[in-house]
Amino acid sequence: MRDPHIAEIDDGLPESVWVSNQIGRRVIKAFNNILAATLADGGRPVGAPDRIAAAVAGDDEAQKRIVMGIVDEVGFDPIDSGSLDDSWRQQPSTPVYCCDWNVEETRKALAQAVKGKAAATRDKLPEQFAALGPNPKHADVIASNRENNAPA
Repeated sequence: MRDPHIAEIDDGLPESVWVSNQIGRRVIKAFNNILAATLADGGRPVGAPDRIAAAVAGDDEAQKRIVMGIVDEVGFDPIDSGSLDDSWRQQPSTPVYCCDWNVEETRKALAQAVKGKAAATRDKLPEQFAALGPNPKHADVIASNRENNAPA
């Protein structure tokens, strides 16, 4: 929405793969499927019933394990969401994106993502945010994401 169109991404290349190609380094994608407010205030101890899950994607298993450890240390349940090529499942407007799901819900949301559907849903974001008003509460944003990103 705010960035210029990049042909490869418009053609379906996951953003993280594009970034990895641009910088010539491996990328581990994490923390992108939770909001800043969730990151700031949503961390919980291991085993807490209200612990939120965060998807982690990447091609280097050792690096991915390190990042998953960091996700766990800051209070979120890390979910291995596959390779960087599969990271489209956690991009904006997918069922897992910024919905504050738990482990089971996150796995289900990742599995329910439909390749190519997110772009059409993402194009409706300005009107969805406008409907929330000028200062939406965190809970309102989460509820809107859950409603609008749900699989058909």
